[in-house]
This record gives sequence, structure tokens and C-alpha cells, in this order.
Amino acid sequence: MELTADLIMPDRTALVIVDVQNDYCHPDGALVAGGNDVAGVKAMMPRLHSLIDAARAHGVPVIFIQTFHEKATDSPVWVSRSGRGSLGVCRKGSWGAGFYEVAPLPEEIVVNKHRYSAFINTRLDSVLRSLRIETLIMTGVSTNVCVESTARDGFMLDYHIVLAEDACASYSRAAHEMTLENMKGYFGVVASVAEVEENWNIWHQSALQNAL
Repeated sequence: MELTADLIMPDRTALVIVDVQNDYCHPDGALVAGGNDVAGVKAMMPRLHSLIDAARAHGVPVIFIQTFHEKATDSPVWVSRSGRGSLGVCRKGSWGAGFYEVAPLPEEIVVNKHRYSAFINTRLDSVLRSLRIETLIMTGVSTNVCVESTARDGFMLDYHIVLAEDACASYSRAAHEMTLENMKGYFGVVASVAEVEENWNIWHQSALQNAL
């Protein structure tokens, strides 16, 4: 499937921003302290900001996914898989759980999650169904874990998936590229921010012409 203006019509599309939070993105965050490289995050942030601005200008809902963990969500399975080092990441109410260089507007939606996928035990699907959303434009961090997990589950729930390849980031280029191949092969469309914005502009021009 190719990216088209019809696939990402503003009244049927949501921009989903996954885990752009201090612990995952900031040079002083927990992931850097654990030895991860956030250079990819720094590189993608200008394009993410551009896409957020474009979505708002075209009336596309912007949905922020925010991870937080607390004792109540630290199941034995989760702790055993993610490692005890992660128990200090994005704790509820901490600086690390705060958004990194992005901020929801008062009317925009924030969905909290406690696992990799933003669909697991959250209200995300209900919100999207209420908004009559059919297509999700996926952005954020990390490409190969929480972004991919959410995109996969979204596809399984019958949403069209568009992965904005230069508005998401992993802690290694190889991991990022691996997800791009998975998305192209099985789960959706991979496109650049420029391509998304161009197709929104095409839709806008077409809407103006039809209104004449």
C-alpha cells in the first residue's frame, strides 16, 4: 500500500505520539544513564514538531501516549522481563515521566499506558472509536519497542497504520531499520514527515476546490 491523501484524511486520522518523555529522550534521563544513545531522538525532534504543527493546522487529532509505572503495575512478569533497572524509569509523578520537548494542548488527549503497547489495558481504542478514526500515524520512541508494539496492535484492531519513519527513533539505527522493514512487509505504510504533510496539503487543496 502506498501513502495517499485518502488514506490520511484529517477527519479519519489521528497522530499518535508514543513515549516522548524525559526518561526515554532527555540526555539526563534514565535510558541514557543506562547506556543508551539518544542521538536519534535529538535528530528526529524537529520533524516531529513539524508534524504536530501540521496535524493541528489540518484538524487532525493529536494523541499523546505517556508511560508511567508504579507499584500497582509492577507485576512479577513485567519486572522479570524488563529487568529491575527499569523500575526507576517513568515512575508516576516523576520528572522522568514528564513529556520531553512536547506538550499537549488543553483539549488534546493523553493516554497513559503501563506496557509497551498503548492498546493494552488502556482507553486508547475507545477514544479512537469515539473519534471515528481509521488511520493512525505513528511517531515517538522507541521505534522497535513501544511504537512498533502499538502499531502492530493497532493493525490487528483494523486501523490503517502509517509509520512516520523520520518522526520516531530507536537507540540504535539497526533497531530502527528493522522495524521499518517489519512495517513495510506486514503492518502498514512507511512514509516520511514530508510525504505526510504533502498529502495533507493535497487533501486541503482538493477540499477547497470542491467547496467552490
